[in-house]
Amino acid sequence: MAEEFRPDINDVREAHRLIAPYIHRTPVLTSRSLNEIAGASLFFKCENFQRTGSFKMRGATNAVFSLSEAEASRGVVTPSSGNHGAALALAARIRGIAAWVVMPNNAPNVKRQAVEAYGGKVTLCEPTIRSRQETAAAVQAQTGAVLIHPYDNDKIIAGQGTATLELMEEIPDLDVVIAPVSGGGLLSGTSIAAKGLRPQIRVVGGEPKNADDAFQSLRAGHIVPLDHSDTIADGLRASLAPRTFAILSRNVDEVSLVAESEIVAAMQLIWGRMKIVVEPSGAVSAAPALNRRIGADGKRIGIILSGGNVDLGSLPFS
Repeated sequence: MAEEFRPDINDVREAHRLIAPYIHRTPVLTSRSLNEIAGASLFFKCENFQRTGSFKMRGATNAVFSLSEAEASRGVVTPSSGNHGAALALAARIRGIAAWVVMPNNAPNVKRQAVEAYGGKVTLCEPTIRSRQETAAAVQAQTGAVLIHPYDNDKIIAGQGTATLELMEEIPDLDVVIAPVSGGGLLSGTSIAAKGLRPQIRVVGGEPKNADDAFQSLRAGHIVPLDHSDTIADGLRASLAPRTFAILSRNVDEVSLVAESEIVAAMQLIWGRMKIVVEPSGAVSAAPALNRRIGADGKRIGIILSGGNVDLGSLPFS
């Protein structure tokens, strides 16, 4: 008997039913000029228009509303560079429970302010994976809150997959779908939804060259930890977990690496041609197509623009 893997497409569908009252069904936009640059038909799933400004609202809402009443009464805690923390804080506020968010001390101010605006209680830590984990464990021990990991959680992964579920309900005949990869929650959910709906589709991860642990891990066949990263894509500085590594190993066809200059160039193109705000981490998913790096000329490509939370006072271009 074949081993059953979870979450699966049914979990993504169930997540969508649960979270639909609390999230935005974000638009799918196109750009004729960007199609010409890419030599393909691009369909942008604009999670920069999602509540809290990123796709993270999907997974956080699914995780929070899947808790039992007894669990929820304890509140929730998470380590997060910003977007997941903001989403968890809002989802917790909607359910009427407390949220504690452990953030690296170098996180953009705009993301810390967002967490606090949604009611999250922020604890700062050193900008290392170890410090984030240890500080989150200390806060959990002190408060008794339920840990909601940003990506090493089946409910989070299923929730993130709902963006691709919506995209493919609207554009069912995609040849390729691209999502950024960091800890792997979004790309895992994307791959589960995409392969579940259209098994022949190619699933591609976009990853900064300066934070290329997913690329290295999938090539090596085991997790290669990311000890340090120096990328403008501040939302893509986490390492894969065993759960996400297993899903990506099974479902992802390619990880395409993107240079820092290419991230900035993709941001400029999207801002300039589409007139929408996208953060560096979101631009990472567009860069492989815009640079014609994935062998998809003439194809129909879905791109998950993961978020739009950027400090407008510190843009990487003028």
